Amino acid sequence: MKGIDVEALGVLERQMDRILQLRRAITDTVSSGRRVFLCGCGATGRLSLTLEVLWRQRASPQLSDSVVGFMAGGDVALISAVESFEDAPQFAVRQLKDLGFQKGDLLICSSEGGETPFVIGAVEHAAAYSTWRRPFFLYCNPDSALRNRVERSKRVLDDGRIEKINLSVGPMAISGSTRMQASTVLLGAIGIALLFDDPDAARREIIELAGDSDFQFLAKYIETESSIYDNSGLVYYDTSETLGISVLTDTTERSPTFSLAPFDNSNDPNPQPSLAYLLFSNADSSESAWSKLLLRQPRALDWRAHLEKAGLTRLLGFDFSRGIIERRQKRFPNLSQHIFRIVDEGDSLFFSLGNLDHRSRWEGASPLARHILLKLLLNIHSTLVMGRLGRYEGNVMTWVRASNLKLIDRAIRYATTILEDRGITRFTYADVAFELFRQMKRIGPTESIVLSTVNSLKAAADNPIPSDS
Repeated sequence: MKGIDVEALGVLERQMDRILQLRRAITDTVSSGRRVFLCGCGATGRLSLTLEVLWRQRASPQLSDSVVGFMAGGDVALISAVESFEDAPQFAVRQLKDLGFQKGDLLICSSEGGETPFVIGAVEHAAAYSTWRRPFFLYCNPDSALRNRVERSKRVLDDGRIEKINLSVGPMAISGSTRMQASTVLLGAIGIALLFDDPDAARREIIELAGDSDFQFLAKYIETESSIYDNSGLVYYDTSETLGISVLTDTTERSPTFSLAPFDNSNDPNPQPSLAYLLFSNADSSESAWSKLLLRQPRALDWRAHLEKAGLTRLLGFDFSRGIIERRQKRFPNLSQHIFRIVDEGDSLFFSLGNLDHRSRWEGASPLARHILLKLLLNIHSTLVMGRLGRYEGNVMTWVRASNLKLIDRAIRYATTILEDRGITRFTYADVAFELFRQMKRIGPTESIVLSTVNSLKAAADNPIPSDS
């Protein structure tokens, strides 16, 4: 899996001319007193906010607000997807306007698949509104696939007002798990353009750090964490400001990828416990923890129709300050609690879980290179923990949560693939879609929609209803 990740980073070299063009656009925007906006959904939304945090870590106070990261649903969507936003281009336009996007500002949009309606809505609005500052659109699917299959993507590719950077890396290590290689190369491409005067040197540094680092130590941590879950335990990922956004990203993305309960919210009366939870043990309140995470005050949506899911009260209910341990212990008294510490010690990355301790040297590495290395380590770690818990079959994401139109289509195709692997070829795409929607009404949020659809259709194939004679 490490080899796949390092190989995927090679796509950055092939697009260095375009990345340098993006660097020039960013420099010109900031030097002219305008702002750079970073937009995405899900994993690309989290990488947009990650890059804003990295910018704030290095920028002078006068320039700290020059970069604005946002995602579909606002900051609360870092932790829990806000229903209907990803499929609504008009919501992207409204969020852009609420954030104060002006003519002369630069919009950089990223979409792993290149087809997300929210992201496309944002980039098309910027192209029409700020005509002399072309927005950028970065994506990881071949142009031919998008042109032939997705009309809205074809529209973007054919729009001369939009700058495109194609970062296709091929299939993911786990089919469709774009939180892995696709989001990594997008983070790298935008990050080296945003944060470095010499993007090519930054690219080489990232690849060298990832390639030279030892990943084998993860094996014991994977075994230990999966054993904790097998024995009714919970894990707190205890970290600090410098690494928090990347640790949060991995722990929250497990929920939609593997149909796990999302971070439980302190305001919910009877939540399901999240197996993993972020912890800032040096924060004494939810407000403090969010400020340490983002290096600014959180941006909740105050839209009347979405206050319950995306407002400030909901956001602060996701409390990862030190008090959350006691509160969750009272809520879930039958579950043991364990601390997984991930700390930047300056010259090394320190991992500690139970009786395991490990340090990975990264002396002199830039913050972006450190975050990409940490992302690779955590993505592989959490994916293999989930594999030990049976949350995918082969390399197919059988436990993906079908929470938007893209993922519904993905679940239909995965169910079809598994049926065909089992020798069942009688069902059309429409047959599988119909059954999947029927199963969505029947099963719970932490059950596998793919496997429930497969099992139902397999039963139908094994026991066909005889036709009338």
